[in-house]
Amino acid sequence: MRSSGVQVSSISRRQFATGLLCLAGCQLVPGSGKAAPAPFRSESILDQFQPYEPRGVASGTVSLWGHGSFKRDFMGRLVNRWISEFHQRQPGVDFEYEMYGTASAIGALYTGAGNLAILGEEISPAAKKAFEREKGYSPTGVMVATGSLDVNYFDYAHMVFVHRDNPVRKLSLGQLEAVFGTECRSGCKPIRAWGELGAQGKWHAQAIQPYGWETDEDFGLFFRERVLGDSHRWNPSIREFAHLKYPDGTQYDHGQRILDALAQDRYGIAISNIRYQNPSVRPLDLGWHDGGPYYAPTPETLISQQYPLTRIIPAYIDRTPGQSLASGLTEFVRFMLSREGQRALIEESGYLPIDPRLAIRQQAELV
Repeated sequence: MRSSGVQVSSISRRQFATGLLCLAGCQLVPGSGKAAPAPFRSESILDQFQPYEPRGVASGTVSLWGHGSFKRDFMGRLVNRWISEFHQRQPGVDFEYEMYGTASAIGALYTGAGNLAILGEEISPAAKKAFEREKGYSPTGVMVATGSLDVNYFDYAHMVFVHRDNPVRKLSLGQLEAVFGTECRSGCKPIRAWGELGAQGKWHAQAIQPYGWETDEDFGLFFRERVLGDSHRWNPSIREFAHLKYPDGTQYDHGQRILDALAQDRYGIAISNIRYQNPSVRPLDLGWHDGGPYYAPTPETLISQQYPLTRIIPAYIDRTPGQSLASGLTEFVRFMLSREGQRALIEESGYLPIDPRLAIRQQAELV
């Protein structure tokens, strides 16, 4: 996702700006002599957000479209709390609610059916192009939440795993592109053997076997855009996994299938999530650039967006260049980014809050 002010589109590693944020103290790990992060508590970050302060009496209608489902309304409880608490401060603003799928969100925005689109994932290049084709300018995006570390349905971070015996401990996005891709748009050369990643001895000549999501579904599309520079040319040896449905209705998740396969392959590398980790595999630290710094996936590194495969939940609005937004829409977006709005997000969803400094900057730019 590329960020310039509150404009949000797809991030590339060459254009993404990260910040540092210390959120938790440290404690000693018994017997190790090393410090480890204390358990993360999202509430500890709330004091760093600005409380909501109205910029006057707002009016108008906010028509929300996007992330949600008739069967499993991921956002319903959160959005209803946002609306209820906002109404206590701005009773003159009305709301319409049509949040039953991300796929409808951007289309509703550029056709005028809605004026606030909340997505369940990063905007797709196709949706962004459709908006620009219709309107002649880009939609304005605001980051409103950070994807979870490992909570299902709340856009958990992508992680890269190797077998526990593997000597490799960290990789850059450029190295990941070279392993999982073919075209290498960043200028790298394809990497197909562990020795090319620094492994020595018996590992040096061993071929790398990649595992991952289906490359043409939303998980694969995120990795393709973030890591492969939106190239469609994956490593042809990748083994793809989809959800497997059993006759009794239970599901063998794709992420679980991926890491179960990796557990049987000492020379594999896999895209999955720590919720599916087993004792035979371990995640790698990742860095935006060759030479680091490298980051483990933790709540802190996701919120600060230091970890390269963090997911972001954006909202989009149709903001004509040079014109102001309606007061009700502006104030509601500011509320979502406030201390009260982020508290509701923490308490009513599995998402992590955004970086408080990013929230403050985005609020200031909504004028």
